[in-house]
Amino acid sequence: MLENKISLRNPLHFLALGLGTGLVPKAPGTVASFIALLLYLPSIGSSFLLLCLIIVSSFLIGIWVCSQTAKDIGVEDHSGIVWDEFVGMWLTLLLAPPGWGWILIGFCLFRTFDILKPWPVNWVDKNVKGGLGIMLDDVLAGIMAVLCMQAIAILAS
Repeated sequence: MLENKISLRNPLHFLALGLGTGLVPKAPGTVASFIALLLYLPSIGSSFLLLCLIIVSSFLIGIWVCSQTAKDIGVEDHSGIVWDEFVGMWLTLLLAPPGWGWILIGFCLFRTFDILKPWPVNWVDKNVKGGLGIMLDDVLAGIMAVLCMQAIAILAS
């Protein structure tokens, strides 16, 4: 049983489970994405380079943390492992046009691409294993969300 294999006292598990948000019983990925959005808000206006460094570091650390937690749990990509949603959401928001409307659009687009997993997200989800696979499909969903937001912004102007 998962409860016996996971401990929020273990810093790797705590991070992989999105600061505990991965343990919510319904829609843990959506809850994690929303918490990631809230955590991102204070950084708006910060150095773009610093935010890129934080997101890339979070991605690289996430590969290791998610891989180790998946091994500990005994499930390749358990729905409770949601650190990938944090990173994908942060990437989406980093490149979003400014404004609350774009934040909401970014959230909705990211969740849509993460849930529906269109190509190439679904290919990565099925074919790339371990921590890299856990992290990479959400990064691709974030990139797709950003590209759609930019296209919408161009068409709206």
